[in-house]
Amino acid sequence: MNDALARALRDAVGPAHLLTDPGDLAGYASDGRGVTGQPLGVVRPTSAEEVAAVLRAAHAAGVRVVPQGARTGLVAAGIPGADADLLVLNLDRLARTPAIDPVNRTAEVDAGVRLSALNAAALPHGLSFPIDLGADPSIGGMIGANTGGARLLRYGDVRRNLLALEVVTSEAEPRVLQLGAPLWKNNTGIDLKQLLVGSSGALGVVTRATLALSPLAPTRVTAMLALDRDETAVDLLVALEASFGTLLTAFEGISAPALDAALTHVPRLRDPFAGQRPAYAVLVELSAGAAFDVEWLEERLGDTLAPWMERGAVVDAMLDRRDDLWAIRHAVPEGLRASGKVVACDIALRRGDVMRFRRDVAPRVQAIAPQLRLHDFGHVGDGGLHFNLVWPPEAGPFDPAVAEAARATVFRAVVQEYGGSFSAEHGIGPSNAAWYTELVPGPVRSLSGAVQRLLAPVPVGRVDFHDPVQGDRA
Repeated sequence: MNDALARALRDAVGPAHLLTDPGDLAGYASDGRGVTGQPLGVVRPTSAEEVAAVLRAAHAAGVRVVPQGARTGLVAAGIPGADADLLVLNLDRLARTPAIDPVNRTAEVDAGVRLSALNAAALPHGLSFPIDLGADPSIGGMIGANTGGARLLRYGDVRRNLLALEVVTSEAEPRVLQLGAPLWKNNTGIDLKQLLVGSSGALGVVTRATLALSPLAPTRVTAMLALDRDETAVDLLVALEASFGTLLTAFEGISAPALDAALTHVPRLRDPFAGQRPAYAVLVELSAGAAFDVEWLEERLGDTLAPWMERGAVVDAMLDRRDDLWAIRHAVPEGLRASGKVVACDIALRRGDVMRFRRDVAPRVQAIAPQLRLHDFGHVGDGGLHFNLVWPPEAGPFDPAVAEAARATVFRAVVQEYGGSFSAEHGIGPSNAAWYTELVPGPVRSLSGAVQRLLAPVPVGRVDFHDPVQGDRA
């Protein structure tokens, strides 16, 4: 980093918040999942105006900036590359206490605030930001990835719950813009804030947002259902929706290998099946307001499941009023990591295609990479599927080329044959940018690149939504 840039950055954020010592940089250079970079420096602003000053200085020096949140993402969008001099713009200090408006049912929250901190502030008002995740991301990162989570079936993703945001544009003279307002209804032209959602930080730096909150559901019942076969899951989903409507909060599928990995490798869990693992399991959650009681929900669920159990489609059902069953679902990723090297495939399909895809593509993967074992799980209720593959230690040394061939089979099949998505909720980043280039049509990439040039004429972040064939961006 040259002296002029260092002086300008120190003037912007204060000397204590420009980090250049290798020991200090190490804590911001990786994501804990093996992705590591080499930042030119780390700058830690505390306001939108300081972010603008940082971008102005970086642009003047010709240095590219990478916005960074909590680094819980899975596509490396917030990690500096190892092959370029990139300045990390860490947003941890944009973390004032969220401002909760209980009447409007909204929260004004800085981009660096963690999801847990937002919900802690909303809890005394009987509210929450109802995007349920196993990680604890920053709000800015959730906007950049358009996070969904396990309760998307009822509450939707970030896009659906975003009312307004503050963004610093990536221009030679950055502007601080307010897009949207703390209003539940607002149709005053193009909804520009939604362009930032899911953009992986490539269109500017989000510094603050107004989010819609939801009432906490004091009445909640969770059930783990053992099914005779995976095909039963989709039919059961439709039946539960017909019976309960929006009281059905979540419908999560867990394959036998994924369930076994969690229960085997995570000792804190209680095995609801007493060792008799089902062919396929689903986690169902019903929730409602105080006008309903838990006994009523349990009774109605039992009535709905009775015909399924009588004919053997649902082999067993365990009810839970606490979080023991959710703990099993949330422990699946940990169980997979303990089982071997995970090859993650975050895909989405039409709900009716999920089980057909499993049966169709699993044998293809096995033929290409017999070392890999399918341990799939995910949000079957919204068509999301973590079609994750595990390379166990007994299969020998991990071969990245074989693993990538398997991933290619999965991604090409889901997009080209099933009309699905190769990135259901993780967003686009260096880890999957090549698949964006291959599987997103050229005209769409060209238009996306044009939007990026318009909003961020000076590149920011590590994602280019461009068409390399047409030369949208160097």
